[in-house]
Amino acid sequence: MQNLLIAARRILIGLTAVVAWSVSSAQAMDIKRVVSAKGIESWLVHDASIPVISFKFAWRAGAAHDPKGKEGRAQMLSALLDEGAGDLDSQAFQRRLEDLSVSLRFSANTDTFRGNMRTLSTNRAEAFTLLALAVNQPRFDAEPVERIRAQLVAGLKASQEDPDTIATRTWYRTAFPEHPYGRPSGGTIGSVGTVTVANLRDFTSRYFVRKGLVIGVAGDITPEELVLRLDEVFGRLPQSRPVEAVPEVQPSNAGKIIVVKRDVPQSVVLFGQAGIKRDDPDWYAAYVMNRILGGGGFSSRLMEEVREKRGLAYSVYSYLSPFEHSALYMGGVSTANARVAESLKIIRAEWQRMGENGVTEKELASAKTYINGSFPLRLDSTRRIAGILVGVQISRLGIDYIGKRARLIDAVTTRDIRRVAKRLLHPGALTVVIVGKPGGLEATK
Repeated sequence: MQNLLIAARRILIGLTAVVAWSVSSAQAMDIKRVVSAKGIESWLVHDASIPVISFKFAWRAGAAHDPKGKEGRAQMLSALLDEGAGDLDSQAFQRRLEDLSVSLRFSANTDTFRGNMRTLSTNRAEAFTLLALAVNQPRFDAEPVERIRAQLVAGLKASQEDPDTIATRTWYRTAFPEHPYGRPSGGTIGSVGTVTVANLRDFTSRYFVRKGLVIGVAGDITPEELVLRLDEVFGRLPQSRPVEAVPEVQPSNAGKIIVVKRDVPQSVVLFGQAGIKRDDPDWYAAYVMNRILGGGGFSSRLMEEVREKRGLAYSVYSYLSPFEHSALYMGGVSTANARVAESLKIIRAEWQRMGENGVTEKELASAKTYINGSFPLRLDSTRRIAGILVGVQISRLGIDYIGKRARLIDAVTTRDIRRVAKRLLHPGALTVVIVGKPGGLEATK
């Protein structure tokens, strides 16, 4: 027993040393602000020790900007930008990417449209040429357009009976009935079928502009070269264009229970309420609080009460979900139909207990150690560093954020969490969507 205690103590000391080293490494990261001749700004972490360049960027426009009836346009566009550009048709463009070992991907979520290029530094010239073509001269030839449309429709058909997809779409439609956030970001079979090449070009002409563009770069490229590459890729884009703004919105139908009947042995449950935006001064207290409540895996209160003590579900979780024009506090659980009502009762009880009593000093210390120790481990590649640089800019956190993040987490107190918990956590306000046949539980009128 004594040997086991000694071994455990050594492991703990080792972990503490790793955490301290990781935090120190993150704080020491040298992020440079690089601005091109045309005023295009990028954040750069220069590292010549690995012959790789990761180049990521985002525009502040995404699926929320799809017109009603054209849902899925942004995601369809994201799948087509590497399907031919300039003088290169789809096959020729893809062949050049493959020959050069260049990874080029685009994606669209609710609030942003993103690009990601990764290349060996020896192939940088042609890699940036291909990226510039995709951004400025996409072809949208008939064959790839219809092929991608068919792939999207096939995916939508496959997901029609998926309980998680049904729960997610129903929840957002209920919470945001008259807002773009309530529409399916991937579209529907009908809406994707109506998206035209003109609709795709309308998105690029409206939203592919220099204003609002954020860029993160990491790897084997100097600031002097990056200045030139920024204008090569984005310098021909217009400075800005007038666009229709997405309105601010709060989730509606608070406290409503929606049951979507499906003949399955286990119900999928999605619950949520109004949350907190990323730039809110209480964000860090809410973030640490959520780690303790439902975001900490097996160490969270929800997991302890629902799974470990009662065996009601394999997994239960919660998470903060900030958007550009709203904010949510969400969670989910999957459990046998007969145990849905009991599981929700326990979840609501924990929601209320946290709201009334906050957390203990021990819980707080443990959460801080994990949060500060795990974050620097996400900075282990140029790809991930570039992604975090973009995320920090999207959230408007400042170029010094990575260096000061640990201090912001350490500054959170139990008093802060109690205050924020009272502000945020209201079990009666949880909107709940259940997909299955829950026993002893009825939908609200």
